Amino acid sequence: MSTLLTNGSLLAVEDAPRSSERARVLVVDDHRTFAELLSRALDAEPDLECVGHAQTSGEACDAVAHLNPDLVLMDVHLPDQDGIETTAKLVTAHPDLRVLILTAHASVADIHRAAIAGASGFLAKDGSLSDLLDALRTARSGSLVLPEDLMARLSEVGAGPRTTRQWHLTPRELEVLRLLGLGHDPRAIAKELGVSLHTCRDHVKRVLAKLGAHSQLEAVVVAARTGLIRLDE
Repeated sequence: MSTLLTNGSLLAVEDAPRSSERARVLVVDDHRTFAELLSRALDAEPDLECVGHAQTSGEACDAVAHLNPDLVLMDVHLPDQDGIETTAKLVTAHPDLRVLILTAHASVADIHRAAIAGASGFLAKDGSLSDLLDALRTARSGSLVLPEDLMARLSEVGAGPRTTRQWHLTPRELEVLRLLGLGHDPRAIAKELGVSLHTCRDHVKRVLAKLGAHSQLEAVVVAARTGLIRLDE
C-alpha cells in the first residue's frame, strides 16, 4: 500500500509490492494529476516506490515526519510556501533526507538558494521520465544531481581569481571537486582517479567540510562563485 497525503489526511491506496531495497520517494507538487502519474511511474520501478504525495509545504512537512521517505521531489512553486524554503526546513529537521528540486525554469539565483537550503540537486520538469528516474537513483547514492545545462549556467556567476590556497584543499581534493563540478558521481570519480569508492567518499566529505558546504551542490556553487573551479572547462 502507498499513502497519499491530501488535505492533511493520510489515505492508503493500492500499488506495487514493496521491497526493503526500494528507495522511498515523496512527491511534492500542487498539480495532483502530475503527482499521481509520477507516483505510478515510480511504483513500476523495481528499486523505487512512491510513499505518497503532498500539495503544499505544510503537507510536505507532515508527510516527511509520518512517512519517512529517503527522497523528496519538490516543486519550486507551492501554494503556501516556496519549495526551496520548504527544502531548507526539511533538511534541517531530517539531515539524511535528499531533496531534488523540480522546476520549469531554473535561474542561477534559484540554484544558489537551493544549494544553501541543502538540496541534492535540480531537475527540469520538461525532462524525460527516464532522466528523472536516473536522477533519483543518483541522489540516493549521495551524488549531486544537476543537468549539464544548469551546470554551465553556474559559470555565468562573476568569479574572482582562483583562490585554492585559502581553502587549504589538497591537489587530490581539488581534482575531486573539479570532477563533482562536471557532474560525476563518487563512483565515477573513484574509477577515474584509480582509488576506492570509500577513499573517494572520504575526499568528498573533506571537501564539503573545508568549504563549509552541506551538500555537493553547495560545494560546487561555492567553488564556482569563488573561481576555485570553472564549470565550462
